[in-house]
Amino acid sequence: MISRIKNRWAQKVASLSSESLLARFLLESFPEHRKRYFLAIIAMVIVAGMTAATAWMMGEIVDSMTNPENRSRIMLVSGAVAAIFIVRGFASYAQMVLMARAGNRIVAQKQESMYRQLLEQDIAFFSGTESSDVLVRVTQSAQMARGVIDTIVTGFVRDLLTLVGLIGVMFWQQPVLSVVSLVVGPLALWGIRKILSRVRAVMMLEMAGLAEIFRVVQETSTGARIIKAFALERLMTDRMDEAVHAVEKRANKMVRLESATTPLMDSIAGLAIASIVFLSTVNLFGQSAGTPGQLMSFVTAFLMAYEPAKRLARMRITIEAGMVGVRMMYDLLDRPATMVESPTARDLPDGPGKLVLEHVGFSYANGQRVLDGLSLELPQGGTTALVGPSGSGKSTILNLLLRLYDPDDGRILLDGIDLREVRFASLRRKISYVGQDTFLFSTTIRENLRLVQPDASDDAIYEAARVANADEFIRALPQGYDTPVGENGVFLSGGQRQRLAIARAVMRHPQVLLLDEATSALDSLSETLVRDALNQVTQGVTTVVVAHRLSTVLRADMICYLEQGQVVESGRFDELLARGGKFAELYERQFAKS
Repeated sequence: MISRIKNRWAQKVASLSSESLLARFLLESFPEHRKRYFLAIIAMVIVAGMTAATAWMMGEIVDSMTNPENRSRIMLVSGAVAAIFIVRGFASYAQMVLMARAGNRIVAQKQESMYRQLLEQDIAFFSGTESSDVLVRVTQSAQMARGVIDTIVTGFVRDLLTLVGLIGVMFWQQPVLSVVSLVVGPLALWGIRKILSRVRAVMMLEMAGLAEIFRVVQETSTGARIIKAFALERLMTDRMDEAVHAVEKRANKMVRLESATTPLMDSIAGLAIASIVFLSTVNLFGQSAGTPGQLMSFVTAFLMAYEPAKRLARMRITIEAGMVGVRMMYDLLDRPATMVESPTARDLPDGPGKLVLEHVGFSYANGQRVLDGLSLELPQGGTTALVGPSGSGKSTILNLLLRLYDPDDGRILLDGIDLREVRFASLRRKISYVGQDTFLFSTTIRENLRLVQPDASDDAIYEAARVANADEFIRALPQGYDTPVGENGVFLSGGQRQRLAIARAVMRHPQVLLLDEATSALDSLSETLVRDALNQVTQGVTTVVVAHRLSTVLRADMICYLEQGQVVESGRFDELLARGGKFAELYERQFAKS
């Protein structure tokens, strides 16, 4: 079912046109920030008006300077020129600040929305999507989308109005020459259409190259030990060089495409100006070239119109390039949340933590059946150990108990309530988890423990650390509980990280504790300390333990041996050993005397 939903979503996103995505983006972005954009548009109108007035004043300057005896006119023209430039400067400042603030807010909102959408995805999304791809979407796509809206507003308001105003000055001063000069428009549009078709493909390749750069840097950071241990520096350098060169090549290609309008427009404008200069000396249709001031005003307006005309000509190319980011952004924002709360979801009441799995079936996205009609009742307040070969469904059961996935068939009950009818926050307040791969946030020990219980006192933190056999080593650190742990706890040993993970679980005072290979990667001393800590933590708590080392589960109240998604044996340790079945065979393999 989930895979069908994802397929329909992917087809829907791929079928959306750039125009529909652009319209949606503008409708979502403009209303909330309409005041800032309205004020920015007013400022742009003023800038456009002052630009046209500048061209007009060139004629007045020339004509007034040909008559220097008229001092009052010269003073008036001088004051008008100063006023035009001052007003234009302040209007440009207001436009840039208002546009930047609105654009930055849009970027922030979209990045916040994308991150919230990420958190609503199930674990399968993160397992099947590379983090570098997620990083590119959250960081680059929102910025590119912001560039699209800036281009549209400035292009259709400032540049278009400026161009219209300057053309108005041209026609007022020299109507015949203005008609001749406008032949450049159709020629420019024809050239732009030739360029546009190649922009989107190049931008998609460039974004893919950026994702590869992110990927290599991430793998270098997290796998530095392996890279150095196996002398993979040259391999990683080659990968990075290849990715960087690919991005450089595509960026250069994109620059060539975007810049192709410049020689096109320059050539056409140069021919137009040369024609105008020649025709200004000719008496066309019985009309003279006008006064020197009129001709100067016309030429100035024409030259000043060149830049906004060039920006307008390139606008479609810029928008098309930015639409790659808009599509990537909505590709994430529109992704359906596969794990959703029921409309009637409720909080879990306090209870003994009784877990029951009733005919549970589950398959991952690849269609592989992991659990098939599994039924299991776990002793409340006791410890249940799940053992068996890899792929038998042990960790999958923990994922289902955490409700990282929902079962395809059957149901899971906690104190008689189906997990699908419980609010996520309420469920996870009742459950704590300690895994083999301990994750710590890049902050202090104190904050790592307080994150799961924000209102916890320092005394509660110290008590949790004592229960987890962590207090002694923490206080021996240079800064004690305020010692930074580094990225994912890199400054601590494996045993220290694991004991902090147990302390973090204790902070929740859980009804249910899930332990997934919590001691498998530790040395003997660390394993002993962690095991002693777990013995304290699990007293009176419904505990589910996944383990390959049978030494960690010998005291469990119930041991379940899983194979191909089914419980084939269950009972206490001595019972299973006396039965001489699968568990006994596994025990013999691990503890057989040489």
